[in-house]
Amino acid sequence: MTVEKFTPDINKVYFIEKHTLIHILSGKGSIQVDFKNYYDWQEKAIFLEKGQYIKFLSSDFVVRSIEFSNDNVFYHSEVRVLFKHLISLGYINLMECEECQAFLSKSLIEENATTIIDVSSKQWYWQNPFKANKEEYQIIFDTKEIIDQEYFNRLTSKDIVSLINDRGYNAQSLVKDKVGLSIKNLMGKKRLIESKKEVAFTEKSIQEISYELGFKDDAYFSRVFKNATGLTPKQFRDNFDFENRDMFSQDIVYLLQEYHTQERSLEFYADKMNLSIKTLSKKVRSKMNVSLGQLIRLELINTAKLMLIEGESIATISNRLGFEEANHFSRFFKHYSGISPTQFISKKYNV
Repeated sequence: MTVEKFTPDINKVYFIEKHTLIHILSGKGSIQVDFKNYYDWQEKAIFLEKGQYIKFLSSDFVVRSIEFSNDNVFYHSEVRVLFKHLISLGYINLMECEECQAFLSKSLIEENATTIIDVSSKQWYWQNPFKANKEEYQIIFDTKEIIDQEYFNRLTSKDIVSLINDRGYNAQSLVKDKVGLSIKNLMGKKRLIESKKEVAFTEKSIQEISYELGFKDDAYFSRVFKNATGLTPKQFRDNFDFENRDMFSQDIVYLLQEYHTQERSLEFYADKMNLSIKTLSKKVRSKMNVSLGQLIRLELINTAKLMLIEGESIATISNRLGFEEANHFSRFFKHYSGISPTQFISKKYNV
């Protein structure tokens, strides 16, 4: 097991080469995993498997990376739930798991890797994100296992179901009910992610990629890709800018960090970036997979959370963040974070 504490570079792609636990020690803002952005990850442990990548879209993260050398444990049916993500990331909320926090402390972390995994798996089932029992989870993840192995072979949903031991359940209905996506949609989602990786991270021709992914020709692949992403494969490759990592994302993040408590108008940030509002909004969306308005709101929410943690009153926070009334701030906070400021404080300190 290899343990490393580091401050990641903003917008850099970190490829996962071994099964890895990413422990967010501090930081606010968003992260990106496999082309999807996620928010509010402080005090969470994220589980990533080989072949995934992670980017940090803010400059103030401090993380601990734990690479596990023994792969065998991760193919155990009870453990794979941590690493085989269905529609979101596999993670453990450390605020809700004191036992997990103990095993991630510096004094214990290098002693027993399997114990960390066992405790985390137990917590994942307790969180029960898809409201299923353990037998149902095994069917769901058997399905995901087959999709991960066969996505390039153009199997139909019926083909996949025929390979599953459904233990008397209807696998098609079970997956749709618990996950919210059909088996066909899960297969399409996996194929799209792998398509994006091949386009963004390799120099392969589009013809070569389409052939390897089981498409009948590159023209058909390009149509499918553009329908899903809004960009041609070439546009997507150029826009992702994997090798050069242009400064646009860093520049807009730094502007937001400096001015978000005073300025919320798109026009202000467009002027600062010497772009029109339309051009800036389009570029933010294409580069960062999120709207400029969402980025502004995210900065406000994260700053509010930090101030709440530090013991600032709701009235003080409301005033500092430019809200006319404290109840306006409270409504804003609850709308975008899902809980009220008071509930956030209670959850933070009374787990």
